[in-house]
Amino acid sequence: MAKEDIPSASQDLQELQRKLSLLMESVQNNSKKKRKINRKIYPWVVAFMKSPVGQYLDRHPFAALTLLVFVVMSAVPVGFFLLLVVFTSLAALVGVMLLEGLVISVGGVALLCVLCVLVFVSLSVSATIIVSYVAMSSLINYWFSPRPLTQNPSGDASRP
Repeated sequence: MAKEDIPSASQDLQELQRKLSLLMESVQNNSKKKRKINRKIYPWVVAFMKSPVGQYLDRHPFAALTLLVFVVMSAVPVGFFLLLVVFTSLAALVGVMLLEGLVISVGGVALLCVLCVLVFVSLSVSATIIVSYVAMSSLINYWFSPRPLTQNPSGDASRP
């Protein structure tokens, strides 16, 4: 009975191999028919399939499936990364705007304070200069004012 099982297992294996090869030919023929239909719709697909990579993937369906699964699965992390980049860039832009506004505001307030102090100092210096000018001119006028000569009873004007 063991000898009868071996030929039937071999025949079943050959039948399975024949069915698998027919299935592979059917899939390849259908994909070639679909390629003819989609040439007008997707010219970039035709260009890719004519490239060496496309021809390699056409001859190796497992590699094509692996690449397709990788691309589909990597779309979500790549999308999250791109969203992170966009949101970080926007946050940095808003942050720079806010920081620049803060720096300009603080600089404006500091400039206003410095100008107020300069107004006070310039008023003080001007008042000091004017008071000094008036005091010095009064003293100079007092010290060097022309005095009338007093006459001696002897008539000598040179002696006091």
